[in-house]
Amino acid sequence: MYLRTTRRRNKDGSVVAYSQLAETRWDLAQRRPTAHIIHNVGRADALDREALVRLARSISRVCAGGVEGPAEVAPPGEALALEWARPLGVGHVARARWEELGIGAVRRGLERPGPRRAPHELALFTMVANRLAEPLSKLACAEHWVPERVYLPEAETLTLEQWYFALDFLDSHIDAVEREICFRTADLFRADVDLICWDTTTVSFAVDAEDEAEETRRGTTLPPLRTRGDRKEGRDHNPQVVVGLALTRDGLPVRSWVFPGNTVDATTVAQVKEGLRGWRLGQAIFVGDAGLDSEANRQELSKGVGHSILARPIGKLTEVQQAVLSRPGRFHPVNDHLESKEVLVGDGARRRRYLVCRHLEEAKRQRQHRGEIVAALRQELACLDPHAPEHPKRACELVASARYGRYLSRGSGGRLAIDAVAVRRAARMAGKYVLLTNDDTLTPEDVGLGYKAMRRIEIV
Repeated sequence: MYLRTTRRRNKDGSVVAYSQLAETRWDLAQRRPTAHIIHNVGRADALDREALVRLARSISRVCAGGVEGPAEVAPPGEALALEWARPLGVGHVARARWEELGIGAVRRGLERPGPRRAPHELALFTMVANRLAEPLSKLACAEHWVPERVYLPEAETLTLEQWYFALDFLDSHIDAVEREICFRTADLFRADVDLICWDTTTVSFAVDAEDEAEETRRGTTLPPLRTRGDRKEGRDHNPQVVVGLALTRDGLPVRSWVFPGNTVDATTVAQVKEGLRGWRLGQAIFVGDAGLDSEANRQELSKGVGHSILARPIGKLTEVQQAVLSRPGRFHPVNDHLESKEVLVGDGARRRRYLVCRHLEEAKRQRQHRGEIVAALRQELACLDPHAPEHPKRACELVASARYGRYLSRGSGGRLAIDAVAVRRAARMAGKYVLLTNDDTLTPEDVGLGYKAMRRIEIV
């Protein structure tokens, strides 16, 4: 209930104010709150204000003797003291997905029954939640992330040693855990496991020395992991490990591996195939990039009627250059961005089935990039002094450049000139890649789209 003032404009233009005693009620017909007039006090200019003050004092005196009024609200920051605030969503979402994927059930099924159990599941769940929210080291999680930044009261009693013990437990049962989670995930998301995409990457460590001693895990002696090798990203010479990941065509993980840092991609196929043996994947097709191309890998993948789709290096193999890329034929569209043509090399048991694919958007991008390089190269050549010595410093830099050198040749008088043949050759190869498959049941469209799924693993 409140006192309100309304105004009305008369015909002569004067404005008259009226005071009313009103209260807000819910109007069922209009479905909104409306003001309900209880008493019209009268015109505001003729109102007896002293009478209203006496009425207010009388109401206050009656209420003070019976009903206590509301306590005075203090300014912000004086009445309430904020002790702590932590987000709740991370733990709830992570726990829901943890149970939905059945990770906890898989872990509990591998633990020995007994009255006393180590908190392996809680430690593993906490590390997974941390990776989803704010990836930190295990020491940082134990020291300030769990106690200070996230609301996981059950994990506040975990010690750093228990987190490490949980990782040892996971490593001891990683094969069974990854297999069960893969099957549960495939059933939950109705994923197709007919394609197994495989690729590797490197992870370096900020240490100076390599691992020297061999390691024994699960009764097997393993070579040192952190060693120096060819790095895929950058030129970091720190010790590293090679991490391999197998994914489905939809980007769902199947299994992961960790290899010594000096491992070559072409030597990992046999271990991957052995690791997936017994997983009941059916007629799974192995998909790999050009780094896996070798005769040993192709023979390994063909054992037991194994099917594969492998990319082949374009510029290094004579057969690809002479028998595949030079073969005339029309490209057929696969989708709006991809077209392909089939090329068969050899006869009988030695027949090899190639697919030449051309990505239209990539070809357009390379064509634009090549035009910019050639235009810049023309400007560089125009700046060279025609009366300078045969090998000026700038000319040597252009020849040695990875950007310009491929499009240069020696012209008349030994001067540098743009190699028109190299430019035309690059134009013919724009957006193209060559695939080799041993599965005759796959259509050219299936082969092209199957390898295109490899791009997902590059993003992951």
